[in-house]
Amino acid sequence: MGSMDQPIKRHSTLALLGALCLFLSTIEYLIPKPLPFIRIGIANIPIMLAIDLFPFSSFFLLVMIKVIGQAIITGSLFSYVFLFSLGGTLASALGMFTLRRLIGKQGISFIGIGIVGALLSNGVQIILAWLFIFGPSAQFIAPPLLLLGLVTGLLLGIFCQNFSEQSRWYERALQEHHHAKP
Repeated sequence: MGSMDQPIKRHSTLALLGALCLFLSTIEYLIPKPLPFIRIGIANIPIMLAIDLFPFSSFFLLVMIKVIGQAIITGSLFSYVFLFSLGGTLASALGMFTLRRLIGKQGISFIGIGIVGALLSNGVQIILAWLFIFGPSAQFIAPPLLLLGLVTGLLLGIFCQNFSEQSRWYERALQEHHHAKP
């Protein structure tokens, strides 16, 4: 494989995962929610899988594609909801990426990454709700939101763990991207 093929493959994989983020955001938007701000987080699946595929710059680009694309899909781009999503997603992505790079695959599975990411996202959103909207009343939404985050993070982590272990495409992508220079 020529040296020009590696950047093309990396960009193609990034585009595919970005499109998947947007598709999953659309699906999630269509799922009825008990409260408007509660999401399962399925659009984070490509983000989690990208942690082992890309250097931070490409990973961060994917995160921004997801956040901005999701805001456009939901019509929340110029609202406080976007700021909550941006804050939660950035904290989650930075935490998951850093933890996986520091500890490695053997030290933390996708299940652990999913839980940490969900709790970081929800934690930052609760802090933002406390500071800008609800004040001290935000403490009442914290327990159910964190519990929901724990459950959804666990489920997304299980999915990503199984996918990463069984997908030939993902295995090939890991091999191709690890042989390329970031």
